Amino acid sequence: MTAPSATSPARSWIGIALVFGAAVAWSYGGAIQRFIGVDDGWTIVFWRCLFAGLFLMAFMLLRDGPRGTVRLFQAMGWPGAAIAAGFALVSTCFVLAVTMTPVANVVLFMASIPLFAALLARIALGEPITPLTWTSIAAVIAGVAVMVSASIGEGGSALGLALAATIAVTFAGMTVLTRRFPGIRMTPAASLGCFIASFFAATQAGSFAVGLQDLALLFAFGALNLGLGMALYVTGARMIPSALAALLGTTEMILAPIWMVLLHAEVPSARILLGGGIVMAALFTYLISHFMAERRNRFRAAA
Repeated sequence: MTAPSATSPARSWIGIALVFGAAVAWSYGGAIQRFIGVDDGWTIVFWRCLFAGLFLMAFMLLRDGPRGTVRLFQAMGWPGAAIAAGFALVSTCFVLAVTMTPVANVVLFMASIPLFAALLARIALGEPITPLTWTSIAAVIAGVAVMVSASIGEGGSALGLALAATIAVTFAGMTVLTRRFPGIRMTPAASLGCFIASFFAATQAGSFAVGLQDLALLFAFGALNLGLGMALYVTGARMIPSALAALLGTTEMILAPIWMVLLHAEVPSARILLGGGIVMAALFTYLISHFMAERRNRFRAAA
């Protein structure tokens, strides 16, 4: 019996399940952080990123073996190092942003990543932007403006929103970089980025001492939220079209506020929901259009 081909329905469904699982794993990060009783955000960054980096390192060792893991790091080059630096920045900003502003703000800002990526790809790579993409970008800007107007003075802060915006712009830049250098392997870059973030946080943290319960939560926050999500995503995203992977990734933005309502009674205000709804509608329209275009291109290539 032969293995399923790269384009077989069975392989595609496995990829869909893995990417969906990654989005679910990423979605409960903010909810976990709210349970952690550590006041120092840098201490949280240190432990979370340390556990995530170790998890991803173990994942590579099991998947590729010691020699294969070494080769992955050796083949990174400067693009991989840049992705690692971006991942370190994003991992740090997420933890700090969630301490300053509602989780819904952070994840809904992150929903705009594909559209920021399209804009940056136009600037850096000269890729054309369709009228639909321009319309979606304008809608995202409008939605974000509504969210910002609701957040200041309602449990949010300007710095928290700036950190959330930094996450979106940095991730968009990482997306464009991987498009320019498609051979970049995300797992070693993410693992290195976690270790960089953990090392930097170690220089800023007031103390590393945490209770046993908080340590267990920090392990879940790092290994089972950040690390497991990345391992599932990089495995599944290779089996399905990129636009479909991005579309499935929006599950994170939908579930994250739900976990906060159910577990912490952190209910977004009406204006945050309105602004987030505008952002999500623009994102869905853009991604579905992009997915349909990818399908048409594959059919033409097959013909």
